[in-house]
Amino acid sequence: MVRNRERNLVEDGILDQGSEHGAPLPAFRTSPLRERVLGEVHARPFRPIGSPRTVLHYAFLTNTEEAAADEAWFAEFCVSRGGHGPTSGTRHHMIPFGGGTLSWEQHAEFTTYSWDGPAAAVDIFGQLPRIHPFGAAFRAPGDLLVAVRLEVRDESETDLWREHFDADSLTVSCVEDSAGRVATDFRQDGDGLTRFLVFNRSLRDVQLGAVVQRLLEVETYRTLSMLGLFEATRLQPEIRRAEIELAELTGEMRDTSGLGANQGLLDKFTALAASLEAGATASTFRFGASRAYAEIVNARFQTLREEAAPGELSMSSFLVRRLAPAMRTCQAIEDRQAMLSRKLARATTLLRTRVDVELEEQNRNLLQSMNRRARLQLRLQQTVEGLSVAAVSYYVVGLFSYLAKAAKEAGLPLPDANVVTGLAVPVVVLAIWWTVRRIRHHHAEGQTEDK
Repeated sequence: MVRNRERNLVEDGILDQGSEHGAPLPAFRTSPLRERVLGEVHARPFRPIGSPRTVLHYAFLTNTEEAAADEAWFAEFCVSRGGHGPTSGTRHHMIPFGGGTLSWEQHAEFTTYSWDGPAAAVDIFGQLPRIHPFGAAFRAPGDLLVAVRLEVRDESETDLWREHFDADSLTVSCVEDSAGRVATDFRQDGDGLTRFLVFNRSLRDVQLGAVVQRLLEVETYRTLSMLGLFEATRLQPEIRRAEIELAELTGEMRDTSGLGANQGLLDKFTALAASLEAGATASTFRFGASRAYAEIVNARFQTLREEAAPGELSMSSFLVRRLAPAMRTCQAIEDRQAMLSRKLARATTLLRTRVDVELEEQNRNLLQSMNRRARLQLRLQQTVEGLSVAAVSYYVVGLFSYLAKAAKEAGLPLPDANVVTGLAVPVVVLAIWWTVRRIRHHHAEGQTEDK
């Protein structure tokens, strides 16, 4: 039965008769994004980290031009140290440096440099390693936003490390089901670096590398997420002024009448709406990015399985006291912008409707005036036509009079010229009147056909 099925597949061209395992797969046309999509999953592997270890991490705000210039500089930096730089379109790259690893990453609005190397001293947060990439030769790609010094040590039996932190904001958390412990106060030291201390209890090197990377991401994204708060603070007075101006314009709209006044008021509403929409458009990215960064911070804490050490305050509990209100402030500003925009749209629609009604009434009055003028013109035209009939008849009768006199002088047997002229008057008048009437009817029919 199996052989019969294979024979059918061979006859259909699906199975290669000369191959035990069937025909090789054909070469399908590959999407140009396939390699990049597959490679993105492996672009940021967790680097195994042992202890003791020192990690330095910096994040710089960069725009498109600054990011391109930094990529070119970093490529030259890698080549000058015997390596190769990132390929075109690559957003992550690592090179060995100073006995450790230098990692470069580009993101939508910032660029990060991270270096991990052997600790220079046994003392926690002692002298920095002599060899690190962030010396005088380093070129900062943009404005510095995040600076972290993270120390990895084996589990300590003493609490001497507490002297390196502010006791009022110190947080101590257990991570990875208490396989590690993390201490930080989220404050800057004398070098402007936020300090993190990681104690390794039973973490393997890969696990420890994952914990370190997630902690660096927590510090980076929690800092970036706070940018939305200052944008909200900047916009709040503008929104308040817009709300007051809208209330004043709405009250003025209630008491305003007349087409000119309403059109002027409509211009004010339009200017206010344009100003509001400009501010909302400019802040959309910032508020959206802040929400995304805050969600990443919460996701990293969940991945770390972070919980407070006995008798200590956890990192997530400390940050949520400020991060959550900041995100609610951003959301409140967005809601006020949306509410104000809807109110402006309704008020503008009502005022525009009023203006349209007044314009229609004005147009109606104009049409009525035009109709009155058209009727007057028609009457005048009829009067002129009557006068024109008399005038033309007068000239035609005069011509008949000259013709009758000439015929009489020529010896034609005609009655008196005055008699002929008198008899021609009614005939001429009727003929002229009939001709004018035919011409008027002809023009009236032509206008009807044009319509």
